[in-house]
Amino acid sequence: MDDSESNKGINSLTRRDFLKTTAAVTGTVALNPLLGCTPHHLNVTESAASSPVAKMSSTAYRYTDAHCHYVDFLQETDGIEALLEKMDAAGVYHIQVMGLPVLKKWHAAEPREPLYYLDDDSRTYWYSATDSIVARAVMELAEKERVRFHPFICGFNATNRNAIDHVRRMMQWYPELWEGIGEIFTRHDDLTGLTYGETARANNIALDPIYELAAENDLPVQMHHNIGNKWLQEPVYMHEMEDALKGNPETRFIWAHVGISRHFTLPSIIRDADRLLKTYGNLWFDLSWVVFEDNVAPGGKLDRDWVSLVEEYPDRFMIGTDKVGHFDTYVKEIKKFDILLDALKPETSRMVASENFLRVLPDRVTARLFGEKGSELIHSR
Repeated sequence: MDDSESNKGINSLTRRDFLKTTAAVTGTVALNPLLGCTPHHLNVTESAASSPVAKMSSTAYRYTDAHCHYVDFLQETDGIEALLEKMDAAGVYHIQVMGLPVLKKWHAAEPREPLYYLDDDSRTYWYSATDSIVARAVMELAEKERVRFHPFICGFNATNRNAIDHVRRMMQWYPELWEGIGEIFTRHDDLTGLTYGETARANNIALDPIYELAAENDLPVQMHHNIGNKWLQEPVYMHEMEDALKGNPETRFIWAHVGISRHFTLPSIIRDADRLLKTYGNLWFDLSWVVFEDNVAPGGKLDRDWVSLVEEYPDRFMIGTDKVGHFDTYVKEIKKFDILLDALKPETSRMVASENFLRVLPDRVTARLFGEKGSELIHSR
């Protein structure tokens, strides 16, 4: 068996088979009853049927936002109601929501309070209370709205071997709330240099028990791990992420931004992404943030090679806004993906826009969202 076969976890393979099966069952109609339709063969829960999305004005696409930070780098936010309002305006039916694992310090020598991590040279530090901020906000929602939110745990120091204790604590404090872990900050352009402590890496021994816990509890893991740096413009850190993928074949990884970050370009990124997807059946990519503007559609012009890549792996890509606590430009940010979605086959477009993220969530969530028929398909994987 070659590397591509040995590294495909049973769990991820069956999920892909499940995706193909459900696509065949639904044809061109989305399975999810919260995506604006109610197929007759699904047992839709009362909360799903009464969802406020039914009152939305129609949009070209029904989106799932696979990457959204509820707070900014000061742990401030416009609030959950403001986010809901923007989701409804944009046609976003589901959203991954998380805090930010670091807090920007306002240094005594700085006359103006920084609002973003690049506003000055003051440091950032790991901040665990971010998860409780997210949990409290989501739990305040009515059930018909809460089911649209998919919260992830992120408030831990990715270099601390005791970080697993925080993850367990959050799961104990808020049982059944969390649907994933991340965005785990490892290598992250200038933010790495501004954050107190050692450099976080995807293959740090501190993260091994978190990856294992994720697999044991059926939780996907979202990673921010730069594939390289702005000085070398080479994939010098790719092996760190590959170590995590190879060492944890039963853990589902969402690699944010395809490993691309600010001030960093990689001419071989499409070829590298293709090899990674072929090799690791437990890997998905999210196309949020600068990878879209700098690579997928630079200058607003779509790169057809990216279209071909997404079509080759229609169940492995997802989109997201990567908003950080403030949502004024939320609608614009999610609709920027329309240029890509328009170029894809209708079935692929639907999967990328709305379904792929939902299908990597825990079975308990997928069963709830997809009703009785979805539950039968899950257990047949």
